[in-house]
Amino acid sequence: MTLRSKLALFISLLLLSIAAFAMEPFVIKDIKIEGLQRTEPGTVFNYLPVQVGDTMTEDKSSEAIKSLYRTGFFKDVRIEADQNILLITVQERPSIADIQFAGNKMFQTDKLKESLKSVGLVEGQIYDKTKLEFMEQEIKKQYLSLGKYTASVKTTTSPLERNRVAIRFDIEEGIISRIKEINIVGNQVYQKLDLISQFQLQTTNWLSWWFKDDQYSKQKLTADLETLKSFYMNRGYLEFSIDSTQVSITPDKEDVFITMNISEGPKYKVSDVKLAGDLLQVPESELQNLIKIKKDEIFNRQKITESTKAMNNRLGNDGFAFSNVNAIPEINKEEHTAAFTFFVDPGRKVYVRRIDIEGNQRTRDEVIRREFRQVESGWYAADKIERSKERLKRTQFFSDTNIETPAVPGTTDQVDLKVKVTERNTGSIMFGAGLSSQEGVIGSFNVTQANFLGTGDRVSAQVNTGRINRTYALSMTQPFFTPEGVALSYDIYRRDVNASKVTFATYDTSSMGVGFRFSVPFTEKNAFSYGLTYDNTEVDNLTRDLSPIRYINYCNSVKGASNATGCSMNSLIASVGWTEDSRDDILFPKKGGLRRVNGEVSTPGLDIQMYKLTFQESVYKEITNDLTLMVNGQVGYANSYGGKEFPFFKNFYLGGVNSVRGYRLSSIGPVCLAGDTSCGTTTQTRNMFLGGTKQLVGNIELFMPVPFMKNNNQFRLSAFIDAGNVYEESESIRLSSLRYSAGLGVLWVSPFGPLKIVVAQPFNEKPTDRTEVFQFQMGQQF
Repeated sequence: MTLRSKLALFISLLLLSIAAFAMEPFVIKDIKIEGLQRTEPGTVFNYLPVQVGDTMTEDKSSEAIKSLYRTGFFKDVRIEADQNILLITVQERPSIADIQFAGNKMFQTDKLKESLKSVGLVEGQIYDKTKLEFMEQEIKKQYLSLGKYTASVKTTTSPLERNRVAIRFDIEEGIISRIKEINIVGNQVYQKLDLISQFQLQTTNWLSWWFKDDQYSKQKLTADLETLKSFYMNRGYLEFSIDSTQVSITPDKEDVFITMNISEGPKYKVSDVKLAGDLLQVPESELQNLIKIKKDEIFNRQKITESTKAMNNRLGNDGFAFSNVNAIPEINKEEHTAAFTFFVDPGRKVYVRRIDIEGNQRTRDEVIRREFRQVESGWYAADKIERSKERLKRTQFFSDTNIETPAVPGTTDQVDLKVKVTERNTGSIMFGAGLSSQEGVIGSFNVTQANFLGTGDRVSAQVNTGRINRTYALSMTQPFFTPEGVALSYDIYRRDVNASKVTFATYDTSSMGVGFRFSVPFTEKNAFSYGLTYDNTEVDNLTRDLSPIRYINYCNSVKGASNATGCSMNSLIASVGWTEDSRDDILFPKKGGLRRVNGEVSTPGLDIQMYKLTFQESVYKEITNDLTLMVNGQVGYANSYGGKEFPFFKNFYLGGVNSVRGYRLSSIGPVCLAGDTSCGTTTQTRNMFLGGTKQLVGNIELFMPVPFMKNNNQFRLSAFIDAGNVYEESESIRLSSLRYSAGLGVLWVSPFGPLKIVVAQPFNEKPTDRTEVFQFQMGQQF
């Protein structure tokens, strides 16, 4: 029975009911209600248009029946009169006691119940058959959109005691209809395979099991048609059109055939480019420089779009939030040329009334607001809003950030900023490991909360349990120690190095210290830092027959003794640095750069008098949408002053996953060979890596998506070449002595934390070098 038939039957029954209970007017002495089970009598009285003392007429009787029906609570209503007593008899609609799903695999039951809840089909609510039929069709549509044309959805309603019902959805998902053939009719300039390779939809191939690209979807087909149009129009075909599209399916609903009929048309050139409209708000020369398409070039729709977007953004920087720049073509079909006039309409200048934030369950409002460069009650500035969004992204507190600028109702010069964030897990428990044939597995443990109690402060506790290094450190950073953005960091640490257990020099060190650092922002991307650290370092386990002579001599000079087996040193180290960071993202940057200059010097009067300088520069260049090139260089120099020797444990060391991959940790640079009496002893049986006071590192890395992982920003693959070495004070830096390696790395930001895998191969290692081909790092977020 159709909805229209049901409606006609309902109206007929209603008219019959009204006629059957026609009554003479009377004054209501009392009102009685019968048939109620769940509904409170007061609810019925609230909807009645009459009350005790009113005169009841046939019209009011009809109005009362309609009013009670409109509540949706009742499927039958009768009104009778008995000696001036108004008697209302109702039959309640059943309520939903239970909703069950069977056979659904592609959609989770919880998600399906959420969709039912959105239309009022939820346990405890009144049962509505019309809504149930509607949702039955909607669920089926969802399966059709996924290419499951044989899917069926059937609903069963079972009555229960106390006027309740149980609803059951029986779903047969069926098989997925797959694309058998894609055909393009009318192409002459480009081959069909070249055109189809641009599409999301593909015929079944050996990778379809992973990409699911052979499953027909109307949304994907629409996107592919737009891709096809852009392909031609970005290559000069201004009159390109898609005449028709046919999608057919075989009777067994297993195979889908797609046919596109196109008209390519001739290729067009640009005959002229002009500006028109209101050109007083922004200098015309600036707008001219933003036009990417030039006279005598082949027509390119993408360049037209980029030009209008760039001009709208420029106007938006000056407060014109609703500017409109249109490229109006003048087409000469005979000569196949087109002249474009960019008509500029700045619109009204507007300012931001207020900034509203939603989605931050843990993060405090002030943490988000302090990252904003756009201020409330200030002129709208598109570049400041974009920078604000970028700063929020760089905090790493949010997986998604969206900013909308709706106009304020009733005004023409105001907008609000609607900021919606999706928080991510900012705490992590990190486990690290490296694997080598000489050292085995080295582990580390780190607990970090980057957004402590929603304040934006970073708290970290680190424990390194390797055989070489043991580190226990607790640190805290307040990025906004002052409202102006001055950051304060302080930490306490203990670091033990047990070099005697591996192929380094034979000595142990234990350092304990406490320090603080300030970082003062100069500009949006530049900051100056300074700090102090008090450190106590103890060296022991020096053995004359095993340890390098220079190490023993150093402790002799500190203690004023001979044949020292150890020494203890105090130092107060002042540090200063400058950082310029223009990267667009911290985790996966695509453009920008990072430049760091750092220096540290120990204050005179204590046991250690030394200084250390480092410089690093990294540049990121977006080659294509999928490829990013990173070039990194780093140099370092250290020395002592005041006639003191340079502490050997402050040397630079290279090798490992963070410097020159493919070489074992700290195994590049000067080495004391076994049996070399100039640096060791005749009884020394292993090579000892000494480190150096000069450092040179270079990395070239090409980042790209992981193959077979389309549209997934959680994976990143890289191919790299590393080079580097460290040198003693007496050595000059020679490029010919650099160690090189190449390899592949992959990073997966998984729900369980980051997982990084590196495979590297040195290709000019020396016999004394120690290599490490495989490394990985994994973590658990909370």
